[in-house]
Amino acid sequence: MQFYSPHRKSMLFVIVAIFFYTNSISQKLYDCLDWKTNVTVNTFLVQKMHGQYNERRKIFAKAITSKKLTEEYIQSVQRKFKKMLGDFPIKTSLNPITTGTLHRDGYKIEKIIYESFPNHHVTANLYIPDGKGKFPAALLFCGHENESKATVSYQKTAILFAKNGFVVFVIDPISQSERFQLTDNTGDPLARGGTTEHTLLNEGSSLLGTSSPADELWDNIRGLDYLETRPEVDTARIGCLGNSGGGMQTIYFAGYEKRIKVFAPCSYLANRERTLEISGPADGCAQIPGEGMQHLELDDYLIASAPKPLLILAGRYDFIDYTGTLVAYNELKKIYTSLQQPHKLTLFTYDDGHGISKPKREAAVTWFRKWLCNDSTKITEGDLETIPEHDLLCTKSGQINSAFADEVAIPQRNLMLFDSLKLSRDKFLKQQHGLVKQKVAQMLALDLKNKKINVEHKGEVKNDDLIFEKLIIRKNDQIPLPVLEISSSNKRPEKIIVWFNEKGKDEIADSASLIKSYLDKNYAVILCDVSGTGETTDNPQFNDKKYYNKEYRNAMLALHIGAPMVGIRTAGVLTLMDYIESIPEYKDVPIEIDATGISTIAAMHAALFCDQITQLNLYGGIKTYKTILENPIEKNWYSYAINEVLKYYDLPDLVQLIGKDKFHFINN
Repeated sequence: MQFYSPHRKSMLFVIVAIFFYTNSISQKLYDCLDWKTNVTVNTFLVQKMHGQYNERRKIFAKAITSKKLTEEYIQSVQRKFKKMLGDFPIKTSLNPITTGTLHRDGYKIEKIIYESFPNHHVTANLYIPDGKGKFPAALLFCGHENESKATVSYQKTAILFAKNGFVVFVIDPISQSERFQLTDNTGDPLARGGTTEHTLLNEGSSLLGTSSPADELWDNIRGLDYLETRPEVDTARIGCLGNSGGGMQTIYFAGYEKRIKVFAPCSYLANRERTLEISGPADGCAQIPGEGMQHLELDDYLIASAPKPLLILAGRYDFIDYTGTLVAYNELKKIYTSLQQPHKLTLFTYDDGHGISKPKREAAVTWFRKWLCNDSTKITEGDLETIPEHDLLCTKSGQINSAFADEVAIPQRNLMLFDSLKLSRDKFLKQQHGLVKQKVAQMLALDLKNKKINVEHKGEVKNDDLIFEKLIIRKNDQIPLPVLEISSSNKRPEKIIVWFNEKGKDEIADSASLIKSYLDKNYAVILCDVSGTGETTDNPQFNDKKYYNKEYRNAMLALHIGAPMVGIRTAGVLTLMDYIESIPEYKDVPIEIDATGISTIAAMHAALFCDQITQLNLYGGIKTYKTILENPIEKNWYSYAINEVLKYYDLPDLVQLIGKDKFHFINN
């Protein structure tokens, strides 16, 4: 081992500090935007989101002016939600098995496994009161604790219900307890926890037109199907509740499932618009792409079930924004009042934080008994004895993936969906070329008629003997583009080289030898930072590392408003093409695009709409969306996401449409 003297360590520190300082100065030297740029993309997206929810406020205000309009609003929410969810599997045999029974004081617990679709197994615990049924029942959806159904507060909730005459079905969601989907050969999880895995699974699913919320919803629908097969259950008296992430599942369940008579979400209801602005998106099971575009708020899913009895459980000091809870509750009150049934809605707030604590459990059971048993007696919880997690497991191995050799986990399901959608993609691509381009533009939220640009000249910057002109290129309702431009002379260039470097234009501008090699050939050179790269790269502190994406908050918000980051960056590329077209010396000059990383896919899509692009050199990035499906634990896939793209085309199809001879994939 080599040791350094204090003097030598100090010198090393100074050298490193000078390197980073010089690098920082170099980056600033090439900057064109003269404001705090690392919040630019998020600010743009938040403003777009506010515009969508401003429109919703107008629609909502009209909806509560009469009972008839309120009912029409409810029906419109139901239609929008079903459209966003995409197609569910065909219902097949549940093939339920009971792997054990635990006899307790006043109730028993059966360990149940069922299939929500063929060879996709769901683990759950069924609490059954002693005595003769038929009993009312409750579905209990779990939050993000790894123990899931064995979490102490969920056990106590189920026990309290069972001791008060309810059958309770506690279902493990994907990515928790025995249902981790991304595992090694021994069944050990590969990701860092449930919220991470939900998010990684959602990346691939969204490409196929489904989502982690849809997968959880389907498991729960099939859980209700199973519950209705039980002879102990009165199928006319079934309610649903859940906490935290299970509260979100309850909210989505209310928006879809008509068989449930009573709902009680705990520690999740808030205001989507406010939450996305203040704290950003949660994990991948908590939002569905397009919600903002469809003008849907969180309380809309509960509105879809109105006027069924609804109890909102909240903690005043919850990290789930309580002010947002009150905003949502006040909207629900207006809906229930318009429907002339305000007595069916209640908000129970306790002076605690996140979770279904004892007072909330008591309130939930009291509420369910009021509406399902015609008994308003206040329920009090005594001492409840819980069970160790391992005793509640339904599998011997502790993981579905190792318990069933033929298990179809979500990644395998997604690959199967990819193959099954090939006929749909082939059919789409056989359409007239103009119709294909029109649909692609719609999916990317491109405004191809928006051609007017504004160019602001920001001076010059010198590197060696190279002089770059600094520009800001603007287009109405788009994020400004910082651009560096240089050419060898005033005469018409032989070619225009355009660089979109994921790490920023300064990295290319610093390569004097590369720039000079272009100029020696009489090429014009343009270096541009498309949105989310270079100058407008998002601040890392706003992107939780557990989500495996360096622009997670912006990528998810972009999907929320129906304008994916791929589309925003493609719009930026096309704006630069419009700038080039506006320069007389550049008219009809061939354009060669060099792009790296997340910029590559934007360049590919732009080439579909710009014939002047004659060559694309793409470094890194992906050549097919199947790469994401095959490698779900890789980072930064959300930067490539386009909702339900694989229903229509894959990237090789795009290459075929544009012309294979234009593409050069390097280090892919």
